[in-house]
Amino acid sequence: MAIHSDWGDWLPRAVEDADPDGIAVWYLGCNGFVLKAEETTLYIDPYLGVGDPPRTIRMVPVPFDPADVEEVDAVLATHEHTDHVHGPSQAPLLESTGATFYAPDDSLAVARDDENWTDEWDVDEGQLEEVAEGDSFEVGAFTVSVEPAHDPDATHPVSYVVEYDGRTFFHGGDTKPSDEFARIGDEYDIDLGVLAFGSVGQIPDKETREPKRTRWYNDENQAVEAASDLRFDRFLPSHWDMWKGLTADPTALHDHARSFEYPRQLDIVEIGDRVDI
Repeated sequence: MAIHSDWGDWLPRAVEDADPDGIAVWYLGCNGFVLKAEETTLYIDPYLGVGDPPRTIRMVPVPFDPADVEEVDAVLATHEHTDHVHGPSQAPLLESTGATFYAPDDSLAVARDDENWTDEWDVDEGQLEEVAEGDSFEVGAFTVSVEPAHDPDATHPVSYVVEYDGRTFFHGGDTKPSDEFARIGDEYDIDLGVLAFGSVGQIPDKETREPKRTRWYNDENQAVEAASDLRFDRFLPSHWDMWKGLTADPTALHDHARSFEYPRQLDIVEIGDRVDI
């Protein structure tokens, strides 16, 4: 499946031209992010597909064509769902740059067995690296720690803590609140954290295609509970923009967060926006 973006190549060029003092973070819509520090670039859960209309319908632009990306050191996946592990979005990044794909076992099974990345694209088996909770590894300027996540809809989700020069970024994938988060919040001083946020909606069932009440992401109270336990200085909600029927207003989180010590600040961004840590 060819990827086409109406945005041209301005976003990949903006990432590649950036020279951040700390960590620069770009939001790709859905739950995708690019992180850059010094000359190291990480992509986390980049998804450039349009879903499975009319069941899942993408509501935001496709921000770039993966063929236009020239600099990637690693691609990280949080869990095995299509909008987090997607060959047409991610394999070309590995093919053109030699980057490594870090993911838990069930996500790697999608890449290897379901989508045959090593056959369909020029991807080497050595570029596929399995991670699990408790692991830590270096990618250029970044240190990445793998932590638990609680996503009842996934078979093996993880979260990532990315550190550089005293700055810390957390990506929870599609996690809901977890008993592990108080420990993680104690162990790391998280400057900017990402959690998936959305509404409950009627989505056609995958098998029957009959409308079904669907909750895939945190509601307002769950999002703030998780952000509070994780002790985010800044909380950046994601995923609220993506699927028709599950979109939400992230500014509503201000009212839910105002009486808690954490998160100290909400960073409400749109697809293509950059924030800095």
